[in-house]
Amino acid sequence: MAGHHPHRASHAPAFATALGITLLYAAVELAGGIWSQSLALLGDAGHMFSDALALGLAAGAAWIARRPAGERHSYGWARAEVLGALLNGLLMFPIVVLLVVEAVQRLMAPRPVLAAGVVVIAFFGLVVNGLVAYILTRGAHNLNARAALVHVIGDLASSLAALLAGAVIYATGWLLIDPILSIVIAILILATTLRLLRDTLHVLMEGVPAALGLSEIGNALAAIPGVIAVHDLHIWGITPESISLSAHMEIEKLEDWPGILARSRRMLHDRFGIEHVTLQPEALGTALPRKAVIQLWPRGRRPHR
Repeated sequence: MAGHHPHRASHAPAFATALGITLLYAAVELAGGIWSQSLALLGDAGHMFSDALALGLAAGAAWIARRPAGERHSYGWARAEVLGALLNGLLMFPIVVLLVVEAVQRLMAPRPVLAAGVVVIAFFGLVVNGLVAYILTRGAHNLNARAALVHVIGDLASSLAALLAGAVIYATGWLLIDPILSIVIAILILATTLRLLRDTLHVLMEGVPAALGLSEIGNALAAIPGVIAVHDLHIWGITPESISLSAHMEIEKLEDWPGILARSRRMLHDRFGIEHVTLQPEALGTALPRKAVIQLWPRGRRPHR
C-alpha cells in the first residue's frame, strides 16, 4: 500500500484581509440602510455579513487545517472548513426569511427612502466588493477561495441592485422598487446557500468529486500494463481540494508491483490531480470472488456491478 498526505498551504491571510474589509463595509451599509430606510441596502448588508461569516470560517478553517494529523485525527483537521461551510449555510436561512417577510410588509405598506444616501453607499459597495474580489483572486487559488469569490460576485450584484433602487426612487419616487429588489437579493442569497449546502453535504457523504468520473479512473488504472482488474475503487474528498483514492488492483506478477504502483500514482496525479492514493496489490487468483467485490474494472472491458 502507498499513501501520501499533501502539504496544505494556508490561505488564512487573504481570507482575513477580505474579512476585515467586508465586515467594515457591511457595518457601514447596515447603518446606512437604517438611516435611509432602504430595505435593499439592508438586504445587501445582510448578504455581506453572511459572506463575512463565510470568510471568517474560511480563515479559521485554513488556520485549523494546518494542524498535523495525530492519534485521534488521522486525516488531520482539514475537514473543519467543510463543517464551517455547513454551519454557515444553515445560519443563512433565518436571514433570508426575515428579509422576505420585511419585503412583503413594505410591498403592502411602502415607507419613505432617502434615495441619495442609498446611491452613494451602494456605489462604494461596488468598489469594496471589487477590492475583495481582487484580494481573493491574488491571495488564494484553491477551490474554497473560488467559492468565496462567487459569494463576492453575488455581493457585486446586490450592491448594483441597491444602487438601482436608489436611482429609481430618486428619479421617479417609485418606492416599490426597493422591496422588489430586496426579494431578488433574498433569492440570490438562497440560491447561493443551497449550492453551498449541496456541495458541503456531498463532501460529508463521501461523494465522488463532481469533476472526476469513477468509471473513467477505474478504466485508466485497469489499462496500466501488468494490471488484470481493478475493484473496490473509492474516491472521496477530505475537502473539495484534497482528494483521496483507494483501490484493489489484481496484477499478473507481484514482483512487478513497484513499477505498477509508480505508474499508477503518476497517472492519477497528472491526469486527475489525485495525490492521496492508497492501492492494494492482489496476485492473480487471490482476489475475492467476483460477486463479493463492490465494482470491477477488468482490463479493456466495461465495469461489472
